[in-house]
Amino acid sequence: MPTRHKRENENKNNKTISTLHTTQHMAETRKLHPAGAVLLIINLLMASRISLSRSILLLQRTNNHFPYSHFTPKRFPKSYPCPLWSSSFSLCLQTLHKSSTTTATTPPFISNCYSSISMDPVADEANPLLQDFEFPPFDVVEAKHVRPGIRALLKNLESDLEELERTVEPSWPKLVEPLEKIADQLTVVWGMINHLKAVKDSPELRAAIEEVQPEKVKFQLRLGQSKPIYNAFKAIQDSPQWPSLSDARKRIVESQIKEGVLNGVALDDDKREQFNKIEQELERLSQKFGENVLDATKKFEKIITDKKDIEGLPATSLGLAAQTAVSKGHTDASAENGPWIITLDAPSFMSVMQHARNRGLREEIYRAYVTRASSGDLNNTAIIDEILKLRLEKAKLLGYNNYTEVSMATKMATVEKAEELLEKLRAASWNAAVQDMEDLKIFSKNQGAMEANDLTHWDTGFWAERLRESKYDINEEELRPFFSLPKVMDALFNLAKTIFGIDIEPADGLAPVWNNDVKFYCVKDSLGSPIAYFYFDPYSRPSEKRGGAWMDEVVSRSRVLSPNGTAPRLPIAHMVCNQTPPVGDKPSLMTFREVETVFHEFGHALQHMLTKQDEGLVAGIRGIEWDAVELPSQFMENWCYHRETLMGIAKHYETGESLPEEVYLKLLAARTFRAGSFSLRQIKFASLDLELHTKYIPGALESIYDVDQRVSKRTQVIPPLPEDRFLCGFSHIFAGGYAAGYYSYKWAEVLSADAFSAFEDAGLDNHKAVKETGHKFRETILALGGGKAPLEVFVEFRGREPSPEALLRHNGLLSVTTSA
Repeated sequence: MPTRHKRENENKNNKTISTLHTTQHMAETRKLHPAGAVLLIINLLMASRISLSRSILLLQRTNNHFPYSHFTPKRFPKSYPCPLWSSSFSLCLQTLHKSSTTTATTPPFISNCYSSISMDPVADEANPLLQDFEFPPFDVVEAKHVRPGIRALLKNLESDLEELERTVEPSWPKLVEPLEKIADQLTVVWGMINHLKAVKDSPELRAAIEEVQPEKVKFQLRLGQSKPIYNAFKAIQDSPQWPSLSDARKRIVESQIKEGVLNGVALDDDKREQFNKIEQELERLSQKFGENVLDATKKFEKIITDKKDIEGLPATSLGLAAQTAVSKGHTDASAENGPWIITLDAPSFMSVMQHARNRGLREEIYRAYVTRASSGDLNNTAIIDEILKLRLEKAKLLGYNNYTEVSMATKMATVEKAEELLEKLRAASWNAAVQDMEDLKIFSKNQGAMEANDLTHWDTGFWAERLRESKYDINEEELRPFFSLPKVMDALFNLAKTIFGIDIEPADGLAPVWNNDVKFYCVKDSLGSPIAYFYFDPYSRPSEKRGGAWMDEVVSRSRVLSPNGTAPRLPIAHMVCNQTPPVGDKPSLMTFREVETVFHEFGHALQHMLTKQDEGLVAGIRGIEWDAVELPSQFMENWCYHRETLMGIAKHYETGESLPEEVYLKLLAARTFRAGSFSLRQIKFASLDLELHTKYIPGALESIYDVDQRVSKRTQVIPPLPEDRFLCGFSHIFAGGYAAGYYSYKWAEVLSADAFSAFEDAGLDNHKAVKETGHKFRETILALGGGKAPLEVFVEFRGREPSPEALLRHNGLLSVTTSA
């Protein structure tokens, strides 16, 4: 889901630290702060970060916090932000094939091709944000360009908007096309600086964005609450031509009218003024929330000089800790002799939770993680209260009882259906999760652990990893040499070629990048013509880069924004992860969870890049209901367990030896290990999100932490610590696109598991059947974008409505659910 929905790795890691309150993402990744019917367009455009906290990392209607706003993140920040491991158009590709003779070195588009914009040539020359470009100039944009660049852009856009309002007619050429051009300009330029803030943060860049952000929001509100534009959409819907419009165009008109109402276009002047103040303040608070989480994460450092204190940490983690120490001025640090620095960044934190034998160290790091951004100048408590208060006020202004009703107005589910699904899955998971804890107690006691009868949060990850190693004879750290990043990417691209008929080629040097580790790729169709591009930023950089994993939109496919009037502008995406970087002369050696995360974010990117939708406002991940946007990302994760795919990845980086067959079988068997616990973790996040946005009354006797404790009694086998402040780092719902929408991960899991079961039904070893099913998946789920209701798209692919049977079967919970 894009932005939209985001991924601080809230879900994937959920699989490794299920009971830890650590991975919050997508793209604490994946956000809807509407500001007008037309603002939806900007929101759809600018909110494409799915997120992940898989996190995802997605849609953030204000699009400020995450690049993957409406889709990502999620900052669809597995956002899942996208959970600690977890925001096209029509000249069909056949036309593109015939008309395009471009290659990967001659991109067939420029992203700033707006004939209506006339900017000062001196300013253009001096400010890269105002220049025409084929690819965004990420390498030269600096904080000093933000204030003058955004203000010059907004001045021109204001003029364009006034002209549109004077000349608007209820027709596509006189309404939607000029509107898309206005929205896209702001999306591309603001998306550029917002992306840099996520991957190359600095105090100067923050200050510049914070200063111009209110001006940007003011323009979004002005655009979204334009009565002439809103009335023109209404006139199209009421016109005799309405029945003859395509499904995609009807979807655009209907969504613009609905979003217009949700964004205050129909409010009286005094109420609209109040609404706009709320939107401005929500934007500011959300931005500040995310900054506090990042700063609190960066602030914590644990220096260790005695190797006994970090016994159990694998060599990879020791190397990373020493490398961090070197970067902090300890020039003589080494993996063998230290000193070592432990941080709250995911690779460091997770390693301690799973492998450190020092229980005191685990407790210290865990407590630091679950109290991030909850004290001093970085305390998010008051910010959360104010966000919830303002969201409720906004809902009341719009005539709703609570903010959840506002959120559900643009989703597949209803409040009742979402709660029904969560309760069904909770009931199916509870007994299994209780048994998971009993298994840990018995195992740790047999190992002589003094804490066996008192296992708590900082023990479960450690003993779960030991039990998994014992039960399946799998040591995830020992598997790292089989999962080197180059091999993983090669196998992923080969899979995409097999299933979807595309070729992915390196195109480094073609586009400017923001860090030397960033890779750039060109996606080509079966005829060799470029159809998309994407950046991949794989490694953790705690000093400047937000945690999690997410997918983000750079530019979308667009007929209206065609550079030559014939072939559409091609889509470009970001894929951002935070995995362990190379250490010394070794490539990045990945955990299996990190492999899943890359597949997840690539699924988001595929839906953005392989769209065949003609209408830009519903191309790719735009316009897709938030609770369906995670379908392609979670679908791709299933291939990590496909024998041929996994064996294609798993080659020892030094010897070339394949992963032993018995190890693959153990990985497959371990897939459902602690499935009940992992499921409950996500259900807790989703249930808490709905509770806070449905029934919680800001300022009443019950605090947000009381609500957390109350919800956890039904959704967690071990209740949170009294001092747990997990909510202060829950970026998915307070700085991402998942407010009253975190349930979307489980909702989309049903869709994705059922979609993958189509390949299982066809026969995963039947290459012909897999290709045929993959073609159908591409032509429906990946190609149609938001131009058709997601349920209709799913039925077109699957031949029926979705069933939860496949998800429960994949998780080993089917029999439990049947009895429940």
